[in-house]
Amino acid sequence: MNFEYSENQKMISQTVRDFAEKNIRPYVLEWDESQHFPADTLRALGELGLMGIVIPEEYGGSGLGYYEYITALIEIGRVDSSLALSVAAHNSLCTNHIYKFGNEEQRRKWVPKLASGQWIGSWGLTEPNTGSDAGRMQCVAKQEGEDWVINGTKNFITHGISSNITVVIARTGEPLDSHGMTAFVVERGTPGFSGGKKENKLGMRCSETAELIFDNCRIPKENVLGKVGDGFIQAMKILDGGRISIAALSLSIGQGALDASIAYSKQREQFGKPISEFQGISFKLAEMAAELEAAKLLTFQAADKLMRDGVCTKESAIAKYYASEMCVRVATEAVQIHGGYGYIKDFPVEKFYRDSKLCTIGEGTSEVQKLVIARQILK
Repeated sequence: MNFEYSENQKMISQTVRDFAEKNIRPYVLEWDESQHFPADTLRALGELGLMGIVIPEEYGGSGLGYYEYITALIEIGRVDSSLALSVAAHNSLCTNHIYKFGNEEQRRKWVPKLASGQWIGSWGLTEPNTGSDAGRMQCVAKQEGEDWVINGTKNFITHGISSNITVVIARTGEPLDSHGMTAFVVERGTPGFSGGKKENKLGMRCSETAELIFDNCRIPKENVLGKVGDGFIQAMKILDGGRISIAALSLSIGQGALDASIAYSKQREQFGKPISEFQGISFKLAEMAAELEAAKLLTFQAADKLMRDGVCTKESAIAKYYASEMCVRVATEAVQIHGGYGYIKDFPVEKFYRDSKLCTIGEGTSEVQKLVIARQILK
């Protein structure tokens, strides 16, 4: 691995940073307070090529790799991590699933609209009673002639209300059968498909999280992704890349919290000098920086493995586990460094603190990551 930023990464970093400072930072507090989902900002990011970063140019994407993808997420998330979450879910889950497992006709039909940002995507696996235990899902699809009919709900879905298209995993066989689930593409406006309750969340508040509801939702067989029964296997492969996304999101929070803490510690004076000159504060900053660098290396290592081998189950689980726990620790220390000011919304670390916790839960909890890692190393 080359640990220096490539010319592409440098260019993307500066372009996204400039965009974020101008078009995102002025609205962060407003969006957070109102839980406003800024769909227009996502579409603007699509015009920059950031809604299909790893998708080949022939399908409307930027044709770049995961190094550039991680770099972009860090620059968005250090300003507003909840918007970075939306970009990540759109790229790595919905768009990537259709690209990886769709046939040529499906790719041509849906991927360009997603990669351009014209359409916003969502991805549905989790249900009210089945999070980690996906094998017991109750959302069912049954074949009727040339069509499939889906009934059930999904929850905690990013863009569950506002997405133009979703990839949903539904049970088509027996419970607990890893080959008893199938992936379907459902467009918004399909009769029987709707968004449900929008969740009122602790953090990541401008990234919309809501239910997907399927009530006798009829779709043609042409909307099946891959083979019938391969949905769960596909989902696990998609989550490998998705865990790199959450690791990158964690890096963005850690970087944003560290940047804010360094700036504050140089400005804030106590006992006649900046608090950065006190060992108690400088050591906190040093520990935060060291943890952040370690998490970066693990994340880029997982990305490198994915791009070289196409498989990174162990590496992505390690990166996601370490980086997500890191960002919680770093955000906590950032609040501590800010003291009372870290507890109020006028300073960005309050939001980083709230946003950080989702990273240890979304796309597989820290406990699930440990399970995945243990299975890999014990093979």
